[in-house]
Amino acid sequence: LQGPHYVSPVPNGGFVVSEECGDVKVFMSSHKLLCSLSSKYGYQFGNPTGVCVDRDGSILVADKQRWTVHLFPEHGAPVCLVSMGLRRPAGMACSSFGHLFVA
Repeated sequence: LQGPHYVSPVPNGGFVVSEECGDVKVFMSSHKLLCSLSSKYGYQFGNPTGVCVDRDGSILVADKQRWTVHLFPEHGAPVCLVSMGLRRPAGMACSSFGHLFVA
């Protein structure tokens, strides 16, 4: 990892880590790299910060440079959830009721 920034657990016992001005990487419970979101989805981050995983297992990423929040489903293309109203989003959390909190 280069400049690990934020971390969040994933349902299978692994975890996801954002790298400052870099990528978001998903690790298995054995700490082995499973995938890089930029490679898997062909997506380029500006400065990924907060990460969390929703109840469906999709990974959500706040991008501090682009002022956005994107959802990365296990299958399918990334979806921009928030593209307006954020100023330097950082920490994030998903509730068990499906709510997204962005700091």
